[in-house]
Amino acid sequence: MKKTALITGASSGIGLELARIFAREGHSLLITARRKERLDDLKKELEQEFGIDVITFPIDLADEDSPQKLYDFTQKQSASVHFLVNNAGVGDYGLFHKSDWNRQAAIMNLNIRALTHLTHLFLPSMVEKERAYILNIASTAAFQPGPFMSVYYASKNYVLAFGEAIANELQDTGVTVTTLCPGPTESEFQKLANMEKSKLFDRLPVATSQQVAEYGYKTMLQGKRVAIYGALNRIAPKIVSLFPRKFVTAVVRKIQERK
Repeated sequence: MKKTALITGASSGIGLELARIFAREGHSLLITARRKERLDDLKKELEQEFGIDVITFPIDLADEDSPQKLYDFTQKQSASVHFLVNNAGVGDYGLFHKSDWNRQAAIMNLNIRALTHLTHLFLPSMVEKERAYILNIASTAAFQPGPFMSVYYASKNYVLAFGEAIANELQDTGVTVTTLCPGPTESEFQKLANMEKSKLFDRLPVATSQQVAEYGYKTMLQGKRVAIYGALNRIAPKIVSLFPRKFVTAVVRKIQERK
């Protein structure tokens, strides 16, 4: 039975680059995102270039019943998922009390609930395999509070804590859990999260989605539990722990303020 990588949020950014890497390495793919046209284009590209099988399933994972629908679809396809990549995520920028609640709910539904539900659905069969991998995409936002993006930062803190906890639970199985924590990355994310004018992308090194994806794939295969891309990004959490949280939050606010 062929090994399949299930990648959420595969239509752009890190998810798109991860799909290309898995295809390059000869894995079959089941890719999902909201935009059907982009998924269809990516399917055509990867099948022609790498000769692998690609199944697409357009869906909005922020909808409560979507993870179950995706899981049921994989069962009908008889897809044996050896790689679960929880990449889909969304953010928002602005003062929390002035924000659109539906947007904040979507962040929690996608970044937290969908990721957790998909992991719960697929993990039992993955544990039965000799070897399987989960790659959860968090962020360096996971290591401190984030004024102007309070719910997003909190959601990534959840992803980090959840990933580390189940990695420990699974240590005697063949399943590893890697939480990838990139810093600022060139992608559609900043535009969709209304962050285009934030100082964050001026003051910190910005990686490409391809660089982050390559690092994430490599560290996933190594079974690394927490993978922080970039030397400066790896140092930052250690520095943060040395200062009072009120001070850290104030610094993050200054960085996040619009230009």
